[in-house]
Amino acid sequence: MDGASDGPGSPVSNTISGGVFFHAVIQGRDITVVLPPQITPALSGLPPASRTFTGREQPLDDLLQALGPEQRAVLVTAVAGLAGVGKTELVIQTAARALKQPGWFPGGVLFVDMFGYDTNLHLSPERALDGLLRALGVPGEHIPASLQDRSRLYRSVLAAFAEQGRRILLVIDNASTAEQARPLLPTDGTTATLLTSRHTLDIDARLHDLDTLDPHASVELLRQVLLQARGTTDTRVRDAPEHAATIARLCAGLPLALRIAAALLADTPTRPLASLAQALEAAHTRLERLRREDRAVRSAFDLSYQRLSRDHSRLFRLLPLNVGPDVSTESAAHLADTGLPQTEELLQDLARAHLVEPGHTWGRWRLHDLIRLYADHQGRTQAETDHRDEAHTRLLHHYRTTTEAADTHLRTVPGTTSPRFPDRHHALAWLDNERPNLIATVTAVPPHGHPHTSTALAFALAQFLDYRRLFDDWITVATTALAICRDIDDRQGEGMALNYRGVALAEVRRFEEAIEAHTQAATIFRDLGDQYRESAALSNLGGALLGVRRFEEAIEAHTQATTAFRDVGDRHREGMALNNLGVALAEVRRFEEAIEAHTQAAIIYREVGDRHREGTALNNLGGALAGVRRFEEAIDAHTQDLAICRDLGDRHREGTALNNLGGALAEVRRFEEAIEAHTQAATIFRELGDRHAESGALGNLGVVLGEVRRFEEAIEAHTQAATAFRDLGDRHSEGMVAGNLGLALVGVRRFEEAIEAHTQAAIIYRELGDRHREGMALQACAVAHNERWLRQNQAKRPSAS
Repeated sequence: MDGASDGPGSPVSNTISGGVFFHAVIQGRDITVVLPPQITPALSGLPPASRTFTGREQPLDDLLQALGPEQRAVLVTAVAGLAGVGKTELVIQTAARALKQPGWFPGGVLFVDMFGYDTNLHLSPERALDGLLRALGVPGEHIPASLQDRSRLYRSVLAAFAEQGRRILLVIDNASTAEQARPLLPTDGTTATLLTSRHTLDIDARLHDLDTLDPHASVELLRQVLLQARGTTDTRVRDAPEHAATIARLCAGLPLALRIAAALLADTPTRPLASLAQALEAAHTRLERLRREDRAVRSAFDLSYQRLSRDHSRLFRLLPLNVGPDVSTESAAHLADTGLPQTEELLQDLARAHLVEPGHTWGRWRLHDLIRLYADHQGRTQAETDHRDEAHTRLLHHYRTTTEAADTHLRTVPGTTSPRFPDRHHALAWLDNERPNLIATVTAVPPHGHPHTSTALAFALAQFLDYRRLFDDWITVATTALAICRDIDDRQGEGMALNYRGVALAEVRRFEEAIEAHTQAATIFRDLGDQYRESAALSNLGGALLGVRRFEEAIEAHTQATTAFRDVGDRHREGMALNNLGVALAEVRRFEEAIEAHTQAAIIYREVGDRHREGTALNNLGGALAGVRRFEEAIDAHTQDLAICRDLGDRHREGTALNNLGGALAEVRRFEEAIEAHTQAATIFRELGDRHAESGALGNLGVVLGEVRRFEEAIEAHTQAATAFRDLGDRHSEGMVAGNLGLALVGVRRFEEAIEAHTQAAIIYRELGDRHREGMALQACAVAHNERWLRQNQAKRPSAS
């Protein structure tokens, strides 16, 4: 070392050469480092990259892009994620590729594993800097003792490498805190750093959160590991793709779990994938099975869990009590019995540790499947300490009471809404967000000793599931409630569950099952002397009977229900029964009686403030008015219904109103308006996934298109509708559309196809016993035959000379 001074106040300068660094360098204000001509082999100390690496193309590209020499603005890139997600492998793969890029990192790579989550191997920044400085060529006797001095010397050496065009890539693996990592970060503005942590660290880095592998990549990783271990003769993944997919699903896309699973298979080449899939199926032993020698998923999770404070670990252990896919901050607060602000802070801390994951929207949180199993195991071991049963009861009570409060806003009867929600919109938003959790809570097996809460929650969900047309969910919930009520011998609850289930079954056109359910419900309520609920079951029974065109029985059921509700003074239910009665009367062409029933129903709904059902009554009234050719009045009724549906944001009912309005408009020859209405209706039903309603709108659209001689478009609409009705098993509607298709085909002189369509319609009506429509189809078929004969003879007629 050479030092020079020209006297007091003159600049101090130090020059270091030959790779030997002294303490005195720390005391110079200006440091000049002259590097040795040969780079130490330690600058190539990157662990080997795995030859089995898949499903990370996008994050790999993102990291490489951040490392490029033109990307000097991003000097520190931090990859965070839960234990076992593959953070280390990703950065090693990235570093290996970056080192192969010409001119990117001519100085090589420095790698250090901080063992941040292992209490036995945890590396302090002082010790890490000692190793890094030695890798950079600094003899041990010349490395300063203090953290600050080591960090300054280390950064100076990195800067010197950068100044001489020998840029280095630094990889810091497995840092647990910002304090552990920050002294190692370069400050020269050139040296690039890749860092991994289970925590999201505040180190002024570009952050990348690494997610689990998707199902396809998970299976591919299994395949690659087995091929690497056993060669191309191991075709188990290819030969049993369904079992490979099951293993991937049970490993929940976690690379560590997948590699352990693959290693277990590689141990015994004769072991079928089905054997491992079966071994992993049991949730309570899955983490124990995902273990091989020194690698275990549970052990990886242990290192993160052990770092949690008492409050964090308690909340972590309680979260699996929510059986749904995610949990809101509010629900977590009920679990922990803490305030919202404190709960939010705890959840954010757990998210930074990647023990929970933020949901798709703010305020929602989820657990990785294997983390959930781990947290649940920990929770069961400390159930008494955590007061686990009381926490679960609080959560169920929260879900039940809040759902019941939201339900009051959907029933739209003034004076009955809960102040828990300011309006209907907020009630629906809460139900939409919590629906998966609520359904999972109802259907959890067993219902955790809270059967009455499960059934009450199921019944409170009925109106919402009906409004959102989530009928499969409704059937599931009602079926579960029915089983619970039968198990605990709750006859009234059994009748209610049967009634709700019947309504949902009718909506998906499983009418015979719906009829059976409502019949059983009515019988139960009759036996219990519950006239009110018996009447409700009869009203719903009538609706199901309509679906199978047993109109006289439907009229009888609705008439009984109307009388019963009137006798007990329930105006709202009376209106519902009248509305249903009007529909049945219209089906047998008793239109004047139907008009009277729907008019009364609309008046009742208006009196009680139920705008939704008022709109339904107006819609049905319009149909009955059209039946007696009072089309202008029908248009007015449908227009009123449409306005109500749009005010309430009910898209499905809006589609229904548009479809029926289109029919009335066509009758007064306002064809273009009718086409627009039917087109909008079909679009709405398509967006909502209601294929049956969409087909009805398409059929009506086809009729109006035929009226304006747009036959090709009409044929297309009818063909789509006929196919859908055939697929859905609605023979009556299929017959009607087939007849209309025949008329459109005649319009473009495709007589053979028209005859076939009318013949098919006649066959369907004959099978259904509808003699009137069978006759109409046969008559239309005869007209098509006649048109064909006339066209053929006209073509044969000789021309005039």
